[in-house]
Amino acid sequence: MKSLLILILLCVAACSAYPLGGTAKDEDTTMDLVQKYLENYYSLPKDAKQFVRRKESSPVVKKIQEMQRFLGLNVTGKLDSATLEVMHKPRCGVPDAGHFTTFPGSPKWRKTTLTYRIVNYTLDLSRDAIDSAIERALKVWEEVTPLTFSRIYRGEADIMITFAIREHGDFIPFDGPGQVLAHAYAPGPGINGDAHFDDDELWSEDTTGTNLFLVAAHELGHSLGLYHSTDSKALMYPIYNPLTDLARFRLSQDDVNGIQSLYGPPTVSPEEPVMPTQSLPAGPETPAMCDLALSFDAVTTLRGEFLFFKNRHFWRKSLRTLEIESNLISSFWPSLPSDVDAAFEVTSKDTVFIFKGSQVWAIRGNKVQAGYPRAIHTLGFPPTVRKIDAAISDKEKKKTYFFVEDKYWRFDERRQSLEPGFPRQIVDDFPGVDTKVDAVFEAFGFYYFFHGSSQFEFDPNAKKVTHILKSNSWFGC
Repeated sequence: MKSLLILILLCVAACSAYPLGGTAKDEDTTMDLVQKYLENYYSLPKDAKQFVRRKESSPVVKKIQEMQRFLGLNVTGKLDSATLEVMHKPRCGVPDAGHFTTFPGSPKWRKTTLTYRIVNYTLDLSRDAIDSAIERALKVWEEVTPLTFSRIYRGEADIMITFAIREHGDFIPFDGPGQVLAHAYAPGPGINGDAHFDDDELWSEDTTGTNLFLVAAHELGHSLGLYHSTDSKALMYPIYNPLTDLARFRLSQDDVNGIQSLYGPPTVSPEEPVMPTQSLPAGPETPAMCDLALSFDAVTTLRGEFLFFKNRHFWRKSLRTLEIESNLISSFWPSLPSDVDAAFEVTSKDTVFIFKGSQVWAIRGNKVQAGYPRAIHTLGFPPTVRKIDAAISDKEKKKTYFFVEDKYWRFDERRQSLEPGFPRQIVDDFPGVDTKVDAVFEAFGFYYFFHGSSQFEFDPNAKKVTHILKSNSWFGC
């Protein structure tokens, strides 16, 4: 070990552009970082003899070059400022590889329905925020594969998620704040598949700390069998890269190619909508999706996709492709009316509810469920409520919110009844949102409210509007 440290010092002094004008203590700290970094992430032997005739061919220089090549740096073998800067950045604790790859032997789950369990929580965030971040992270992979995830609350899950500090029982201790943020294990029994998060980090829902959603999505990629990618735009790139617009997060094509090399693309179930692949021709009754004045009648999710209703049409947006499809409502649900008022999905029931006037329809895939339409008053609304303007179901809280003019009601999905104490004023509980709501849906932990051509991104945990956008911003307009 001592000879290795001497060799690294010689390498820095002889072949680095990095200035060594600091104290001896600073130099020792830097060299210790370099040594541990190459040992931990690039398999530099800890006890091998490092004496060679030419420094250019030494193991240390070769490992520096390997690291530079993998992380997209200028390959010099020198500890220049750019290389040392990257070494100081927060990152995943899983070692790197030379190119996009899966774990050795390409381990993967031999089933498509996986269980996960959140064993404990960090105190940095509320439980609801942590639950939501983990669910969103799993959804990232679920949307591009045949995989589905089911949460359990006790016993052994396929993926056990824990927060811990320093030594935590797997012989790979965390290192305190900064540097290593988390690590995860490849698919398999026991500890395999599990994801561990360093609780010495400051976890956050945004970028004020370390964003839990981004790190969890990366680590769960490991839990599914992915190793690190050399693509700096990929989620599976090892260096933590905080995004400024989390609502627009998308997997890179490299990530998609990687996970689909293990599990293939999403499968279409017999009940899942099979939409026409050809968009409707433009015409006087077809709204222009990039019209600056475009508003929506209703918006809902449907099995991981987004449906935007307008007049007798709807647009379908998938996170898997950039294409936006336009369809007639009647071409897919012949018995549904045009000009719908509201729509929302209850994911636990795989059901979307559509409202028009005083009636509600329940659909699953392309089928209207038996016994519908029903009167909205069967839900408990008073006779004075003649239509629902917008609705959204919060799958974490098991609550559905119904917006009527400037008020809203809350429905308890467990008890199947409206809650007492309502209606309440929209302005009181959703500050910043217009008092008249045309449509609303949930994505990435945010509520998106629509009024006319405007859209309000609302954080339900912070209870504030975080962005104001055009209604058709989801179409890339």
